[in-house]
Amino acid sequence: MRDGRMNGSWIVLALLVGMACGVAIAASGAATPVRIVAALEPIGTLWLNALRMTVIPLVVALLVTGIASAVETAATGRLAGRAIALFAAGYVLSVVIGAAFMQGALALWPLDAAARIALRAGAHADMTVVPAMPPPGEWLTGLIPVNPIASAVSGTMLPLVVFAVFFGFAAAKLAPAQRAPLVGFFRAVGEAMLVIVHWVLWAAPVGVFVLALGVGLRGGLTAAGGIVYYLVLLCAVGLLLTVLAYPCAVAFGRVSLVRFARAAAPAQVVAFSTQSSLASLPAMLTGARETLGVSERVSSITLPLAVTLFRVSSPSMNLAVVLFVAHVHGIAVGATVLAAGMLVAAVNSLSSVGLPGQTSFFTGTVPIALAMGMPLELLPVLLAVEVVPDIFRTVSNVTADLAVAAIVERSERPALASGQGEIQVEQDRPANL
Repeated sequence: MRDGRMNGSWIVLALLVGMACGVAIAASGAATPVRIVAALEPIGTLWLNALRMTVIPLVVALLVTGIASAVETAATGRLAGRAIALFAAGYVLSVVIGAAFMQGALALWPLDAAARIALRAGAHADMTVVPAMPPPGEWLTGLIPVNPIASAVSGTMLPLVVFAVFFGFAAAKLAPAQRAPLVGFFRAVGEAMLVIVHWVLWAAPVGVFVLALGVGLRGGLTAAGGIVYYLVLLCAVGLLLTVLAYPCAVAFGRVSLVRFARAAAPAQVVAFSTQSSLASLPAMLTGARETLGVSERVSSITLPLAVTLFRVSSPSMNLAVVLFVAHVHGIAVGATVLAAGMLVAAVNSLSSVGLPGQTSFFTGTVPIALAMGMPLELLPVLLAVEVVPDIFRTVSNVTADLAVAAIVERSERPALASGQGEIQVEQDRPANL
């Protein structure tokens, strides 16, 4: 985590310095620095393209392995299956909340027109042609790809995601001798893509600096105001998810609000300081067992599973990023476009669980943008400030994990009271934990 936080700090610094230099060059009126910036900007485009080239193979590989693993884990025991069902419900609820909140906030508190123009000009996004979405009937029939390879080549993300979901479920149903090498192949592909992403992100300060030069040169301080606006809205989505976890724990987990707040606070502090759900796991286990009264059996299965498979903030906050991009470009998001984004955001969340914040930002937002037909040029600038929303992402994730543990514990009590629970202990423990 230390290297990731250090690189994140350098990226933020590169953004600030690049924008400041761009603003200074614009204020000077000198022609030579402007020509130098124009000559450097292809470097930023190359860096963005290097990230984009990994998205499709990485997302497909991670979806196949993630779904196959989740199905296999759910099949090993009733308790694990119940937890995974709650994860799925959490993803659906998250994406609905993100869509409703962001659409409402953008309608009630729209970004200033000058800031939108500045952001588009700074990212060269005015030159991007956004493809029109097909009619609803054609869109619906296109969900099942006739040729998944052709969908991958054309970057048609939604049918590709649907294919990966079916493939992952099918892989989980194979005999172990067939399943292991197949899932192992996709796991190796995903790991190889992550190595490439790591290389590209290592150069992120350079790429972001060059892109920020253009933003500062053509957008000035007005563009900076647009980025602050974006941060406020995105962090608000994460905060809303965190707050909503409390009534869910109270209503469905039958714990008092004060007890849940006391149990969550230590894990939230760790999450805030580390931006890591995994680092927060010990504090979550302690809070669940000692404060919420969650049994060791339930907590030792549910919470590690949650850290492995559940990142409740991903669907809502990733969709919020793309909806902000649409707002900047003045693109009206119709029902069909929004449905495509929500579907990809919910399903694709399995591909971002366990990845560092900068990596998961691209694997989470680019597929949604491709599915909705949105431009990608603004995303590297938003990546540069992801270190701030990532704090709120992690806090909401660990809070939701504890709420799930409380709910699963509550659902297990009738079985334990009837004497059936102890029989299931060994059967319920996933083999991969």
